[in-house]
Amino acid sequence: MAKVELKQPIVDEISANLKDAKSAVLVQYLGLTVEQDTAMRKELREAGVIYKVYKNTLMKRAFEGTPYEALDKHLEGGNALAISTQDAVTPARILAKYVKQYKKFDFAGGVVEGTYYDGEQMAQVANIPSREILLSRLFGSMISPVGSFARVIKQIAGGDEAEAPAAE
Repeated sequence: MAKVELKQPIVDEISANLKDAKSAVLVQYLGLTVEQDTAMRKELREAGVIYKVYKNTLMKRAFEGTPYEALDKHLEGGNALAISTQDAVTPARILAKYVKQYKKFDFAGGVVEGTYYDGEQMAQVANIPSREILLSRLFGSMISPVGSFARVIKQIAGGDEAEAPAAE
């Protein structure tokens, strides 16, 4: 078999993972020990994130004609790809913990819901709260005026009773 035929299944695997992806984060993974890498992979796997090291040339072929093509300029050196089909921010959030801990490990770039971000911007994306937290904040801000209104009405109603003369 020719080399191209051997590599095509890997390119197809990357393309299939990216097909329904909400985000893909490219990191420069060099400088991690095996223990550190294993812990990070475990956390990513538990969150439903696909994290793999692929050859840069194979990733470049898989990115062709997709929004992920913007990541081509970062395909030098040791890179790994984290892909999420569930939550767009989860890979960046988990990887950000390791970027802070290990100085050689860093964001190269990423594509979140079709928009390209460089390494610095990916660090900012990682600070976005999860969907559940954002929804709880939204509902909290919607309920707050209603609760305040109810307390004012209760105070007004309670104030009228206090001014009424007591029955003897």
